[in-house]
Amino acid sequence: MSRAMRSGGLEAALEDDDAHARQRRAKRSSKSINRALRNNGLSIVLTALFLIFLVAQSVTGWRFYNQEQQAHAQQTTTYLRYLTTGHFLESVGENWESEFLQMAMFAFLTVFLYQKGSAESNDPDKRDPKRRPTRDSPWPVRYGGWVETIYNHSLSIALFVLFLMSFLIHLFGGAKEFQQDQIEHGQAAPTLIEYLKTSRFWFESFQNWQSEFLAILAMVVLTIWLRQKGSPESKDPATPHWEHD
Repeated sequence: MSRAMRSGGLEAALEDDDAHARQRRAKRSSKSINRALRNNGLSIVLTALFLIFLVAQSVTGWRFYNQEQQAHAQQTTTYLRYLTTGHFLESVGENWESEFLQMAMFAFLTVFLYQKGSAESNDPDKRDPKRRPTRDSPWPVRYGGWVETIYNHSLSIALFVLFLMSFLIHLFGGAKEFQQDQIEHGQAAPTLIEYLKTSRFWFESFQNWQSEFLAILAMVVLTIWLRQKGSPESKDPATPHWEHD
């Protein structure tokens, strides 16, 4: 066999090896993407739904806002400027506020309050043993002391902080919208503190708060008797009503 033929055969073999290597890398990459989608599918879908409905709210709110402006012979606004108006900020803030308050209170109250038989409650007749830290445990747990103490309550802390931030967005946006309404009616614009004392602000808050606690109450009570097979928010269908999984 000539040197040229041997060289050509070697190059062909190397090309085949490169092709196989690329195929293996592509398969590993595909498996990695599929694994990431499977492991994070719930967060991805919820994020997508949040963004879809937030955009839908902003677009419909913008159109409604301009219709109201035209009806009162006021100047309309662009979509981007609408996103900074009190009308939009107030509507977003008051809803986020109630959601985070609900979750923060639920995470806090379920530490020491129970509903026997509910999938949303710890079993009042059992105490979960404390798990010993391992090298794979989160670093605050391994560090111990005050750092671990804060970490042990970090979920409730984070949710209460998000509630406070949303509360301030609601307050700022609502005050901005109320000030505009007052000026258009020839009245003095209230300060932020003055708006905080109005019935309008607290009416907007309380109407959302009560609905959120009604929703979580329904979830707590209904999971005693009703099931959704495969959901972690439900007990196994075979579990007796007054028992916990």
